[in-house]
Amino acid sequence: MNAAHKIGKRTIKLANEAVNLVLLTFVLLLVVFSCYAIWDTAQVHLDADASRYSKYKPTVEDEGASFQELAMINPEVMAWLSVYGTHVDYPVAQSDNNLKYVNRDIAGEYSLSGAIFLDCRNSPDFSDFNNIIYGHHMEQNTMFGEIGLFADKSYFDARRYGMLYYDGVEHGLEFFVFLHTDAYNDFIFSANVTQEDMRQNYLDGLYQLAIYTREDVSVTIDDSIVLLSTCSETTTNGRDILIAKITDEVFADPFFEETVASKPGAIIPIDELTGWLEDIPMMYKLLAGLIPLLLIIIKIITGIASRKNKRVRSRRRR
Repeated sequence: MNAAHKIGKRTIKLANEAVNLVLLTFVLLLVVFSCYAIWDTAQVHLDADASRYSKYKPTVEDEGASFQELAMINPEVMAWLSVYGTHVDYPVAQSDNNLKYVNRDIAGEYSLSGAIFLDCRNSPDFSDFNNIIYGHHMEQNTMFGEIGLFADKSYFDARRYGMLYYDGVEHGLEFFVFLHTDAYNDFIFSANVTQEDMRQNYLDGLYQLAIYTREDVSVTIDDSIVLLSTCSETTTNGRDILIAKITDEVFADPFFEETVASKPGAIIPIDELTGWLEDIPMMYKLLAGLIPLLLIIIKIITGIASRKNKRVRSRRRR
């Protein structure tokens, strides 16, 4: 074998090893990026989880002392919202503009999940006729991610009440309309309608757009109503809006401590069984998807090591 042939063979061998190294580096970078994406996604949902704020929820027992602790952290926190039968159980903030809490959490820190906030045009004591509260539509039952579920009539029918805490007092919420519109509907998103004829026109407009209503809930222009607005996943620039009448009567939570486990012999509906995979956190789904990729990486590494060992043994024999 002449020198030129040996050099050519060695060059090819080095090139193959270089290609393998580049591919391995690319795969490793892909794994690192994927792991970061998993962590980042999990962090966003963790920031948005209602349980993060549960210690600040006002209670009759502490006379709102826990809520005042949160208000001391951020003076713009002025209410607490609960929708019974969902994970919507959050403090509410209000700024002098409607952009601040789109990407800031309830403490005022930057966060992709944002915070639940009241329209800046509304009075913080909910004395206006129509009050609008906004929240992001997010996965894993966080923020206003469950508002869109009210598009299912059985879901709407089963969840009638909620609670709104402000001015140191709990108030009841009785949901009477669910509607779908777009983000550019200036009529619906006109907060603090003042004139009586405009109030009636606004109320009539809500019923005209309604997908579902509760006819046994009496609402007049002298009442105060609250609109819970979030992005819709069914249409581009769509908005799902759940609307409640604010009442002095505080309704009992029919879902309080209610679980399947607390009902001996209960049969889990088939739709809950088929939805089991959807309840798995996204972080674990992504991790499961990375396992085959990690196995491929291990196979590549062991393959390279095996080829090197074979070459070493072959040289020793010669």
